[in-house]
Amino acid sequence: MKLVTCKVNGRTFAGVSDGEKVFEAAADMYELIGKIMSVPADTLAVGEGTPLSEVRLLSPIPEPRQDVICLGMNYNDHSEEAARWGKENFVRNEGKAVYFSKRAARIIGPGEGIDGHFDIVDSLDYEAELAVILGKDAYGVSYEEAPNYVLGYCVLNDISARNLQKDHKQFYFGKSLDTHTAMGPWIVLRDELPWPPEYNIRCLVNGQTRQNSNTANMIFDVAYVISELSRGMTLKAGTIIAMGTPAGVGMGFEPPQYLKSGDVILCEIDGVGRIENRVK
Repeated sequence: MKLVTCKVNGRTFAGVSDGEKVFEAAADMYELIGKIMSVPADTLAVGEGTPLSEVRLLSPIPEPRQDVICLGMNYNDHSEEAARWGKENFVRNEGKAVYFSKRAARIIGPGEGIDGHFDIVDSLDYEAELAVILGKDAYGVSYEEAPNYVLGYCVLNDISARNLQKDHKQFYFGKSLDTHTAMGPWIVLRDELPWPPEYNIRCLVNGQTRQNSNTANMIFDVAYVISELSRGMTLKAGTIIAMGTPAGVGMGFEPPQYLKSGDVILCEIDGVGRIENRVK
């Protein structure tokens, strides 16, 4: 079963889907997460349901209660291309993960447009990532216990304004412009996929493959990240952790291949799903 947030006839709700129909189960995803951790997802598939083809899928968590937690340079090949672009802005201490937050007052879903903000952005970029959604509060979690806190996974596009990253010597502003987080198409429950996550991940721009890797190539894996972060802070149920992107982003090409108005970005992860968004 998959967890979805969708709109039908002007109504927005959270539900479960078997891939063919959607069954309304809660007012929003946070309420649904509370239910799903205590009962099997398939028990919430009550009634006739609505054909999946008749609903508009939104981001599973359209309005997160806290910023998205992100990992920077969590694939060696991406670390190398980032260093070539701007070593002074992209440095990772050996053996230490790079964490930053991404403001997302509203996360866009499949098919929604990306505002390029081209009045202040001259180097708009894409980053296909595995997003991990927590199912319950986590504090002081061991590496071995970490899988029990994972609700499931989404595909996430960490849209980035490289010039703002470079000018301000940090990630936050350049990662947090409105519509610059795309996520979906649903949450695939952790127990439906192999653990640890070793899934093929790709990004295509206008049909051209730009990124092609596997989440097995992450430097710091999901369990490590949950364990490390929860040592000193509580990670709330519904927390979104974006696990970093592999090589192939626009800034890594020579010359760089940044996004422009009309470009279509497809991010997909085997077993999880795909999202497609067009730059306005």
